Amino acid sequence: MRKIPYIILLIILTACYQKDKTSPITDISLIEPVATDYKYLNDIPPPKGYKRIVGNPDSFENWMRKLPLKDDKTVYLYNNTIKPNQSAQYAVIDMPRSKTDLQQCADVVMRLRAEYLFAQKKFDAIRFMDYNKKWYVWKGGNNRQQFEQYLQQVFGWCGSASLDKQLDPVENYKNLKTGDVFIKGGFPGHAMIVSDMAVNAKGEKVFMLIQGYQPAQDIHIVINPMDKALSPWYRLNSENEIYTPEWTFYKNQLHTW
Repeated sequence: MRKIPYIILLIILTACYQKDKTSPITDISLIEPVATDYKYLNDIPPPKGYKRIVGNPDSFENWMRKLPLKDDKTVYLYNNTIKPNQSAQYAVIDMPRSKTDLQQCADVVMRLRAEYLFAQKKFDAIRFMDYNKKWYVWKGGNNRQQFEQYLQQVFGWCGSASLDKQLDPVENYKNLKTGDVFIKGGFPGHAMIVSDMAVNAKGEKVFMLIQGYQPAQDIHIVINPMDKALSPWYRLNSENEIYTPEWTFYKNQLHTW
């Protein structure tokens, strides 16, 4: 049986922390999210001159494009209180929020991956590793109630530090694709998943990001704080830093499944 104090310590150690100090944004509360009336992620139009990159009908990218969006863009915490910072999100994913403070940043990445595999009935592929390299493998088939319990166990024992070890580094940043994960494993750490991509006639690419955060809260698509005209899309360019509303990532922190 797990001891409560250890679980609390584990949550603290694997948690996402507030805005990374390396970000050039001095006050993200001043950035207003763009109003949207979209029902699904796929309804969000790519920038002018860009087209979504076509994927396999059963692919992870196509599954994420069908994620439903809430009409209300307010981000709520796990305890049903409103998140103090309401300027980071472009849209909120219509997926039940965690009722505990376990489903934070890396947990959201794991949840989306697990939900996709569960929907595809690829049950044997649902597996996550904790920091001590112990694997949590789903063996309950199509049992949804047990699946939810399994995910809570994963969220309790796995986090950014362990997911960083589980995923493979992407050697060439230009090879970024939908489903890849920006991750800074550690204490503190953070993780965000690439949820969509588009390309123009010149071969220039843009991508979209989804995150959860700390405390546990609604899953949401983030704005691009450095380019309001492009938001919520980000350019795939040669710059080393990827500035998001509440964290700064670096190109060498890109990982894949």
